[in-house]
Amino acid sequence: MGTPLLWLVFNLFVLAAIALDLGVFHRRPHKMKIGEAVTWTLIWVGLSLAFGFAMMQFSGRQRGLEFFTGYVIEKALSVDNLFLFLVIFRAFVVDEKIQHRVLEWGILGALVMRGLMIAAGAGLIGEFSWILYVFGAFLVYAGLHMLFAKKKEMHPEQNAISRLASRHLRVTKQYQGSRFFVRQSGKLFATPLFVVLLIVEITDITMAVDSIPAIFGITRDPFIVYTSNVFAILGLRSMYFLLAGVLGRLRFLTTGLSVVLAFIGAKMILEPWVHISVETSLAVVAGILLAALAASLLFSPKESK
Repeated sequence: MGTPLLWLVFNLFVLAAIALDLGVFHRRPHKMKIGEAVTWTLIWVGLSLAFGFAMMQFSGRQRGLEFFTGYVIEKALSVDNLFLFLVIFRAFVVDEKIQHRVLEWGILGALVMRGLMIAAGAGLIGEFSWILYVFGAFLVYAGLHMLFAKKKEMHPEQNAISRLASRHLRVTKQYQGSRFFVRQSGKLFATPLFVVLLIVEITDITMAVDSIPAIFGITRDPFIVYTSNVFAILGLRSMYFLLAGVLGRLRFLTTGLSVVLAFIGAKMILEPWVHISVETSLAVVAGILLAALAASLLFSPKESK
């Protein structure tokens, strides 16, 4: 487990990075171009790799590999979540110039919620060791459900969050630029952009229910679980704009992720009898995801004429 100083320094780094992103680099609403998205994606991946190698250098090879395995799992699950964000933005007709604003504030909220979920998970594991078998069984179920569940057409504008917000909040009929709240006739109104933010936040929390137990299947160290989550999430916004045009082509990613979740779940259940090293886990996870990516590229869906 990281020392209090490490936790403090890391969280200060995260807050500084978000403040720079929101207040300096992306202060004005604009559509993020491919070149900018590539640059920021490489920056966040580079920082993640540097952190992992630094952990390997100063905390040992085992902990470094645990971080990289958790990061790969979380990053892959995050990419799958991007498709849901794309559907949400299209359903609510969110201008491309302000999509990054929603993602940035959504990421900030996700960091807080995931920190709380990781703390709760670590507390449960420390108090009730048998909870790991529950996590494992849940991951196996989640993987099989993801694999065999029939895909349904999404209508996020009709979901319960949207209806609840419209019923209990004063919501303007039109977007007000990148603002989440405005005053009209002396009264405070939420904008449709705030409703979109709520849906993005709830969607991310729902997805974290799978990803956080999966990383606890690799390591019991809350610091590694937290940092691998944070680094995967911080680069999510730029990766969205980088992959938005090709997300539909990653048709086998969900299949790969379902196998990964089932593998990690089985690993947690069988751990007292079958030990799978972190090196093997990393190789299996990376191999499955690379195979899913290769299959998506080789067997891309035919475009309708």
